[in-house]
Amino acid sequence: MSPIDRRMFYHVNWRLVCVLTALFGIGVLNLYSASGVRLGDGVQMENFYQKQLIWGAIGLAGMAAFMSFDYRRLNTVAWPLYAMTIVLLLAVPLAGKTVLGARRWLDFGLFSFQPSELAKFSVLLLGARMLSGSSERLNMREFFAVLGLGALPALLIIKQPDLGTGMLVLLLLGGLVLYRGIVPWLFRTLCVLVPLITPLFWFVLKDYQKRRILAFLDPATDPLGSGYHIMQSEIAVGSGRVFGKGFLAGTQSQLRFLPEKHTDFAVAVFGEEWGFFGMIVLLSLFCGYLYQIAVVARDAKDPYGSFLAAGVFFYFFWQILINMGMVMGLMPVVGVPLPFVSYGGSATLVNFSLVGLVLNVSMRRYLFKQT
Repeated sequence: MSPIDRRMFYHVNWRLVCVLTALFGIGVLNLYSASGVRLGDGVQMENFYQKQLIWGAIGLAGMAAFMSFDYRRLNTVAWPLYAMTIVLLLAVPLAGKTVLGARRWLDFGLFSFQPSELAKFSVLLLGARMLSGSSERLNMREFFAVLGLGALPALLIIKQPDLGTGMLVLLLLGGLVLYRGIVPWLFRTLCVLVPLITPLFWFVLKDYQKRRILAFLDPATDPLGSGYHIMQSEIAVGSGRVFGKGFLAGTQSQLRFLPEKHTDFAVAVFGEEWGFFGMIVLLSLFCGYLYQIAVVARDAKDPYGSFLAAGVFFYFFWQILINMGMVMGLMPVVGVPLPFVSYGGSATLVNFSLVGLVLNVSMRRYLFKQT
């Protein structure tokens, strides 16, 4: 190993790697529990946790790949990758695979791929490129140029329909905009206009999305329909009390009362089995995880690397906030998974790859001077 390679190895943020390993390990164990279904003659196991381990191995390869090159090269592929993402999103309505009433996946035979996951990555790269070019606050023209960048893929994703991921793309970009800063008068104007305009989106929502919002406000109005997810999730988390019912002992999940227990509501399984104490531990790990990413963004030696790490921070921050808020009944159900805890092949690959990108910025922070 050359001296430069050794120096880069030593500058890897190993704290971030350790927290990531802990979160993924918890996620696999939680999926093992969520895969169990109690029947009259015993417990039947599904294979979600096995698939997650396979995707985790693929994700590790992706993470290693994103650590192996100078991240500044991504500056040149940001636009081509964004264009390819738009093409794939346009192909979904024409050749996509429908699952649970939503057409979000492209089937490539051996595996299915969700282009909306690639959209998060491509918007992150292009947003970092556009926003890292100057240290001055965004004016109105620059702000709307960046907004248009995220609006096109977000609208295509929402049309699938996938409101949660579409919102996440816009929130990720919004976080980068705040990281760069906008001129004060524009910020004050947005603080007034956004609350006024937001209610108008009610008229473009689909009926099931409206029912979810109404169920969030009062789940009892439709306890067997739109409110069922929230009510069962709250029952599961609440029944865990302080220390939980124990591993593999959650009745709401094992008896199939809890829906989507391996994806959107995976953390409800964890809360039922490990209780308030376990949820505090999990939340602390996520806080430590986000803190280490923020440290990399702070210490990056060039603006592009700093914006890349900041974009990854907002990518994970919004998913964690929305999913946990949704599971505890503090937000409407919008179908946003919890990173490393919820099952998902495309999402796992993207999550590990983005961590690899952050580690890339961390390990190369000494190679060139700040510009």
